[in-house]
Amino acid sequence: MAPLRFSANLSWLFSELPGLPARLRAAGSSGFEAAEVAWPYAEPPGALARVAREAGLRLVLINTPPGDQEKGEMGLGAVPGRQAAFREGLEQAVRYAKALGCPRYPSNIPAKDAVARGKRKLGSRLPHRIHLMAGRVPQGADRAAVRGEMETVFLENLRHAAGVLAQENLVGLLEPINTRVTDPQYFLDTPQQAAAILQKVGRPNLQLQMDIFHWQIMDGNLTGNIRKFLPIVGHVQVAQVPGRGEPSSPGELNFPYLFQLLEDEGYQGFVGCEYRPQGDTVEGLSWLRSYWDRQGHPQAGQ
Repeated sequence: MAPLRFSANLSWLFSELPGLPARLRAAGSSGFEAAEVAWPYAEPPGALARVAREAGLRLVLINTPPGDQEKGEMGLGAVPGRQAAFREGLEQAVRYAKALGCPRYPSNIPAKDAVARGKRKLGSRLPHRIHLMAGRVPQGADRAAVRGEMETVFLENLRHAAGVLAQENLVGLLEPINTRVTDPQYFLDTPQQAAAILQKVGRPNLQLQMDIFHWQIMDGNLTGNIRKFLPIVGHVQVAQVPGRGEPSSPGELNFPYLFQLLEDEGYQGFVGCEYRPQGDTVEGLSWLRSYWDRQGHPQAGQ
């Protein structure tokens, strides 16, 4: 059983640092081999790619643009009347994914030294992932009344996206977001709903994004759901429930058990650390350093 590989979600981790470049450097210094970020679009892709190379990182996941957040948009994939904006955002995401998703060892770090620092998987060629954000049920609309129309729009956009992504060897992800706590208006909120949509689209380069925080809140039954849906999962994210802190923070979830389950089930993708640190990010990574120690994973500076 191969050990799990972790990516630093820089929309959440290292928030004490100003700007994405500084967070990339901090993630590399902390021993991560990969990073992810929701929306990197405020920075030029070439500049981000350069910083990531220097840090010994690859970016493995970004989101499609959210749309007009001042108007309450949080993704456009299933939003009627916003198909053109979704496709424009998809093209932007593809440009960034192509720039950011190609791992290289930093020019100033020989490959053997990078391996010694724990970056032994850096050269693996998992395709870059793009989270195709579904978006929200329109304000004031009844979810049940608009569900059919929104699903039709989503299916249309996903078929288009699958074709665009396939040309670039990219993978699109669908992420259910819980509607009980985090976003009551979000259209896609359970793994069952997402899996049914993926089946209807029927494209192998569209997969499921499993955020364990959201899945626990909406449905629980994590052992059963992980085993059932893992064959179509392309990315995993973790945070404790209910506080959304580090996996080692107090809460409902037994992460040593869940990590072992993912290993036993043969999961090969990345596990994104999408949680809110309770204090200093590096100090809060003690749970990950302990995992690496148990796996014999050399850490930065060793």
